[in-house]
Amino acid sequence: MKELQHLNKYFLKYKKQLLIGISITIISILFKVYVPKLIGSIIDIVNNQLQNPDNSMSDFKSQLLNNILLIVGTAIIAGILTFFMRQYIINVSRYIEFDLKNEIYKQYQKLSLNFYKKNRTGDLMNRISEDVGQVRMYTGPAIMYSINTITLFVVALAFMFKEAPMLTLYTIIPLPILSVLIYLISKEIHKRSTVVQEYLSKLSTFTQEIFSGISVIKAYGIEPQTQADFDTLAKTSKEKQLSLVRVQAFFFPMMLLLIGISNIIVIYIGGQQYINGEISLGNIIEFIIYVNMLTWPVATVGWVTSIIQRAEASQKRINEFLKIEPEIKNNTIEPSVIGGNIEFKNIHFTYDDTNIKAIQGLSFKINSGETLAIIGKTGSGKSTILDLIGRLYDIDKGQLLIDNQPIDKLNLTSLRDAIGYVPQDAFLFSDTINNNIKFGKENAANKEVIDAAKNAQVHENIIKFSNGYDTVLGERGITLSGGQKQRVSIARAIIKDPKILLFDDCLSAVDTETEEKILNNLKKVSSGKTSIIVSHRISSAKNANHIIVLDNGKIVQNGTHNQLINNEGYYKELYLKQLSENSNT
Repeated sequence: MKELQHLNKYFLKYKKQLLIGISITIISILFKVYVPKLIGSIIDIVNNQLQNPDNSMSDFKSQLLNNILLIVGTAIIAGILTFFMRQYIINVSRYIEFDLKNEIYKQYQKLSLNFYKKNRTGDLMNRISEDVGQVRMYTGPAIMYSINTITLFVVALAFMFKEAPMLTLYTIIPLPILSVLIYLISKEIHKRSTVVQEYLSKLSTFTQEIFSGISVIKAYGIEPQTQADFDTLAKTSKEKQLSLVRVQAFFFPMMLLLIGISNIIVIYIGGQQYINGEISLGNIIEFIIYVNMLTWPVATVGWVTSIIQRAEASQKRINEFLKIEPEIKNNTIEPSVIGGNIEFKNIHFTYDDTNIKAIQGLSFKINSGETLAIIGKTGSGKSTILDLIGRLYDIDKGQLLIDNQPIDKLNLTSLRDAIGYVPQDAFLFSDTINNNIKFGKENAANKEVIDAAKNAQVHENIIKFSNGYDTVLGERGITLSGGQKQRVSIARAIIKDPKILLFDDCLSAVDTETEEKILNNLKKVSSGKTSIIVSHRISSAKNANHIIVLDNGKIVQNGTHNQLINNEGYYKELYLKQLSENSNT
């Protein structure tokens, strides 16, 4: 149970509720265990009356009634206490589930983009849902039934030993055998539980990817192939589940067998002792009830063991991610004031997942309020520059300065609060358009939302929808066209009113006429802000204060638009090519 030690902090947090729940459990067991003694007493009273019919009938009835009332009263109290026991212990398991999910989610938010490149969404979701669900069963039902079983065993055996020590010793003979079998089967359950959880993650990942890419699957007509792949994975997962269930299936029959053997021992040995006058008939009945009372707790040993083993396997998977140290750390507690001056000094950066050298010895400077345009072929490192400015990655070598301070010395929250970022692949949430724009500024007024949409040239499109700004988008904004998604994403960045605006080829799905209008609006709203525009279009870059052309992570050309079109090179070639295309259209 080494991995489950991570949960000890939560047990300490809720120790008061747990202690109350445990105390109630022990008290309720005392009442339950007292019932067989009362039943045994009734048997002895009846047996005594049968053997001595001359005894007073009124005394007989009075004793019988008193014992029956005690049994009813004891059962009612035990039932009430059991209710409160569940309220305390099971509720604690829900609190721990809530806390653990939040802990995992916070860790997910801290982890860098590199982590998400290496791990699949389905697996991440499975660990925060299915695995946490398995752990909750350990923190609630497993603990409750374990305490219940242990207390019942101790108290029941104490009562039994007090009444008939020798008969008690014979009755518990099967217990050592039970312990060894539980140990051996538990090891196998743990091994198979780990495999089952891994396949559940694979299934989650596969289905998540299929649903996300359903349009591609339909377009290529590969539904049969996808179905076949899913069937294969599901079949393997089913086999792993059945493999686990086969081992778990040993427990219950084994428990019943051992309990049955205990019953036979009680009847045989107890019968002999009764004949010899060592114990009463009531004692035999009492022992049979005790042995059968232990049937369910003993049977739950297997179930609880299975829960603990599955929780151990799940917590191990959870701990794997919780132990990962975020690559990007906030090294400054105090908030930082961001002005907007950006300087790259001989920066090198390599993606460790692909070993691609994205940036090689890059140096340039942008003063606050200026606009820089970055042009280059696909894979030249344009988007990487924006990622480095937002500190989504840390550089390998060189210096990245913001307002003459190393970027890793700035407060990370302050830095990102000062940036408005429009990615190349616009991501919108399954929410209203209004809330998607407000994502940039949560407390924005409706007028601000509309103004931002107008500046992004998307207002006219939005008001044509039946619900206007209250239109709920499909997953990842699938309701909108590519150009509309890009423009809503631009509105989201504009409404934030940041010090630094980063545009990553965010007008690629927009026609040239709309692009011109958006660029003119951006020129107004970005006044006094540092702006970086990554683009494949000269029209998006020509009005920038400075333009750099990248190739393999290096600057091959730089200057203003007029300077670059008058010099031979990639920029002039691209300009003439796009000029020719525009004139032809």
